[in-house]
Order: sequence, then C-alpha cells, then structure tokens
Amino acid sequence: MPWHLPEDLAHFKRTTLGCPVLMGRKTWESIPAKFRPLPGRANLVLTRQKDWLAEGAHVVHSLEEGLILALAHCPDDKDLWVMGGAEIYAQAVAIADEAVVTEIEQAFEGDAYAPALDATWHETSRESHTAASGLKFSFVTYQRTV
Repeated sequence: MPWHLPEDLAHFKRTTLGCPVLMGRKTWESIPAKFRPLPGRANLVLTRQKDWLAEGAHVVHSLEEGLILALAHCPDDKDLWVMGGAEIYAQAVAIADEAVVTEIEQAFEGDAYAPALDATWHETSRESHTAASGLKFSFVTYQRTV
C-alpha cells in the first residue's frame, strides 16, 4: 500500500481477530516475515502456484477452495475477511454481502486497485477519523441489497 496508516491496521486487527483471512500470495509476501502469519486468525493464501508453501498459513488454489477451508475454521459462523489483492477482491465482491472499506481523503498512485462497488451496495455506517499524521479517513461499511 502506498500509505502508512497505523489506525487502519489497528482497526483491521480488531475487526478480523478470531476470523479467517484470505489473501493472495503477493499480499502475503508484502507482510513482513516477523508479522506472518497474522496471529489469532486462520491465514488462507490463494495462489495459482501448485507447489508454493507459506509457513503458518493454509494454501488454497481457488476462491471456492478458500471458502470451504474458511468454513472449517469458523464453526461459530464468523466472517471470512478478504484482504487483497485486487484480483481476489474482484472475485470475492461478486459473492460478498458486506464490505468494510477504509476511505482515505487523499489520492495515491498505485498499480492495483480494489473494484468499485456497484449500485447493489449501500452504505450502512461511517466512522470518520483524523490520523495522528493529520490524514483524514473513514471506516465505511456497505451491505449488498439484492
């Protein structure tokens, strides 16, 4: 990510703790090794590479396989949190019923973007904040209404 927002990382941890998280291989590799796997969560890593391994994580090769494994790791009907990258977001948004998005009030250059939510999504809550750095941001929850 082209920004550093500790408040967002803390929110992500609070929100996902105890739930499985699904990410792509590049997202996994972008997490510093000392923080992998993310503690208190089943870490699922989706990759096309059949022989790839991730110490401390479960490797899956399709979104469907990730969903099945996530169900095995959340007997209390907890949520599966998709944390990127862009290709996985694009696949998951088609079947998700809730999206929690951090909106930052600043433009950033990048080479990958989360997909836009279409008209079937409606905002249900918004918490606006100012980071210690002065950056303004909001945690926004959307629900699918189809």
